[in-house]
Amino acid sequence: MRKARPKKRVILPDPRFNDPLVTKFVNNIMLQGKKSTAFSIFYDAIEVVADKTKEDGLEVWKKALSNVTPQVEVRSRRIGGATFQIPSEIKPGRKQSIGMKNLIGYARKRHEKSMAMKLAGEIMSAFKEEGAAYKRKEDTHRMAEANKAFSHFRF
Repeated sequence: MRKARPKKRVILPDPRFNDPLVTKFVNNIMLQGKKSTAFSIFYDAIEVVADKTKEDGLEVWKKALSNVTPQVEVRSRRIGGATFQIPSEIKPGRKQSIGMKNLIGYARKRHEKSMAMKLAGEIMSAFKEEGAAYKRKEDTHRMAEANKAFSHFRF
């Protein structure tokens, strides 16, 4: 890039929990600029989680998010005509982003009535270290472990 890096945008905290992480998550849920709909989906899901687990819904969500956040990933690199899958550490911002997108993506694929129920189900299964989003993280880690021999090609 010729110019300086663009400044990081400041994300304002959400109105109910006063947490910028919630706003980032809601921004990922949001489709077609419908932020209030995304907020209502998230808040409904947190209420459902709180009712079912008898714990603080926000804390359950944070634990679930940390459970589905990968630490390493594999990147393809072409060396001498062969393509190698090279394991590498992930930057903190990207880790968080991948975790959120996996949680939301697999929640959308669930078979339940509303998006709030789907999200609540995926959050609870991620909290218990099961479900599709958690499996995705485990697969990523397993792939990195299998290709550990190529880590000296790291760039």
